[in-house]
Amino acid sequence: MADDDSRYFVREIETSDGCILNIKQCYLGDVGCVVWDAAIVLAKYLETKHFHDPSSGVNAWAGKSVLELGAGTGVVGLMAATMGGDVSDMPPPHYVLLADCIYYEESVGPLVETLRFIAGPDTCIICCYEQRTEGVNPKVEQRFFKLLQQNFSCEEIPLEKQDPEFSSPDIHILHIRRKSCD
Repeated sequence: MADDDSRYFVREIETSDGCILNIKQCYLGDVGCVVWDAAIVLAKYLETKHFHDPSSGVNAWAGKSVLELGAGTGVVGLMAATMGGDVSDMPPPHYVLLADCIYYEESVGPLVETLRFIAGPDTCIICCYEQRTEGVNPKVEQRFFKLLQQNFSCEEIPLEKQDPEFSSPDIHILHIRRKSCD
């Protein structure tokens, strides 16, 4: 058993109510083994007063259906669940959470198609990604947004509306909604 424990280390993410999410991350492995920085930024954004403010009774997550796509170890869905979200796969969900999904060229088209399939008219897609400036990454981001704009509108969330400690100028949070069929 000690051998298995040596392959992991624990990433601790403290929730606003003082609880700790302990996420095991592999020392070696592929994309699903990592707690991505964008996932932490998004998880902490879910706790901002816009969504969750116990002192005023605001909890946008309570009783809402939430679908998490591409957050590595699942920390974003776990954070939503700690605040009362029903993290399930029953379309159309109230929220779709995406963390660091815009970097792999072959997945951009299927990702946008998936969003078209699962997002209803009231679904809020919250996408958080780290902007990468090397290699094919700028081209991949450009393709994602070009495909996205055909059916969706995007609003970038400014840094001042994000968690003050867990935010970064190179990690972007977007609210994405299906365009209305007027």
